[in-house]
Amino acid sequence: MGEANSTINLNLKNPDLFRDQAYVNGKWVEAKSGKRFDIIDPGSNQKFASCPDMAAQDVDDAVKAAHEAFQVFRTFTPRTRADLLAKFDALIREHKDDLATILVYETGKPLVEAYGEIEYAASFTRWFTGEAERVQGTTFPAAIPGRRIFTIKQPLGVTAALVPWNFPIAMVLRKAGAALAAGCTMVAKPSPETPLSALTLAYLAEKAGYPKGVFNVLPTTLANTPSLSEALCKHPLVKKVSFTGSTRVGKILAAHCADGLKKLTLELGGNCPFVVFDDANLDQTIDALMPLKFRHAGQACITANRVYVQRGIYDKFADLLAEKTRQIRVGHGIDKNTTMGPLTVPTGLDKVAGQVEDAKKNGGTILTGGNRINLNNGYFFEPTIITNASQSMKIASEETFGPVLALFPFDTEEEAVKLANDTSMGLASYCFTKNVDRMWRMFENLEAGMIGLNSGNSSAAESPFGGIKDSGFGKESGKDVAINEYLITKTGTLTLEGQY
Repeated sequence: MGEANSTINLNLKNPDLFRDQAYVNGKWVEAKSGKRFDIIDPGSNQKFASCPDMAAQDVDDAVKAAHEAFQVFRTFTPRTRADLLAKFDALIREHKDDLATILVYETGKPLVEAYGEIEYAASFTRWFTGEAERVQGTTFPAAIPGRRIFTIKQPLGVTAALVPWNFPIAMVLRKAGAALAAGCTMVAKPSPETPLSALTLAYLAEKAGYPKGVFNVLPTTLANTPSLSEALCKHPLVKKVSFTGSTRVGKILAAHCADGLKKLTLELGGNCPFVVFDDANLDQTIDALMPLKFRHAGQACITANRVYVQRGIYDKFADLLAEKTRQIRVGHGIDKNTTMGPLTVPTGLDKVAGQVEDAKKNGGTILTGGNRINLNNGYFFEPTIITNASQSMKIASEETFGPVLALFPFDTEEEAVKLANDTSMGLASYCFTKNVDRMWRMFENLEAGMIGLNSGNSSAAESPFGGIKDSGFGKESGKDVAINEYLITKTGTLTLEGQY
């Protein structure tokens, strides 16, 4: 396989890792329609590959293959499942150079961040290798004499993973790692922008020894995504769906799953607040904020979207942040000197440009940046800092998903909490202060599923990940909670004779 009709050469060390067909039941297949779609490099707006445009009519074969595979895979011992995950993990790490290259051309992120995502992604395969052997039942003392009550955990069955484009390898492995450790099979639908990385993972899973049908990948276009996703959600053999994406789409998928009472995990939008008090260590705070905000050009659900700074340090903090921001080097991700790449989709450019213009009209000051960058026809935007931000601006209520950061002043702790919680979303919040009493109050009072306490990005395989409110429900990663999303708890009640 190769990158036909493309001026971009990926120069992979192992060309076999490049996969441009769907993976169903252990076979590389085309869509029943015969249609394919192009994959575009965001850094140059050039086609460099194509994939089958799988549709709703292609879902049944994949789900039935996964169901048939489940009948055998569910009998694998925890040790066997752990061994398979360990082999999968080793292959991912062995081929990280080629995976990173594919990631750069699919997402636009800088090469150093691509390597970072692979390390982060592989932390899930490593973690769930251990979790596979930590699944336990329980026993309970009975109120009635002669009874014994106990529980066992069993895998759910066929699961579906609907995956976004911003961290396509990590999001597949965070879901698949838990499912495979539990003994479930999976049908994954990657984002239309980033199918190749998921297909490479399918190839490596096959090489690790997973039986056919255990892990399947259906690439598709944006046009076919709604109908294919609906078919997955409503298929009677699919027992669980995990989705990472927008709140709007999450609510649609929840409605699809409601008829079949599917188990559902939703990791949705962020609009995350970042609160800085006047006693914070500003160097520590900015060192945490910079990667949290500008990693992958601000395209992360847990990125800092609204930065609230106490008025006494507002100007100083803004100047220090602007100085750091001006040091960011924007360019194509494959250039090793690049520290921020393009946005992944052209519509992202329009959104951030619109937020900047809206901020100007509502009294905001552009401290640095604020403009599109004309570079290689790619989707580039300057890293931007806006001061004098107010709640009337779009950026106060809309998730940005781009390299634009607004600084909002506040006076009191009570005001900061009210402003931070003034959103329908509740994925993550961040607080920086050296007052331990205030820190604990903020931890309890901020309405989010994850709170960074003098910490920026705190996502880790060992840490439960998930939000509240319109940011969804369920947990991915973390001890017990993540793998339990793919298990049922079965209760047994035994009555004994001749025993107390």
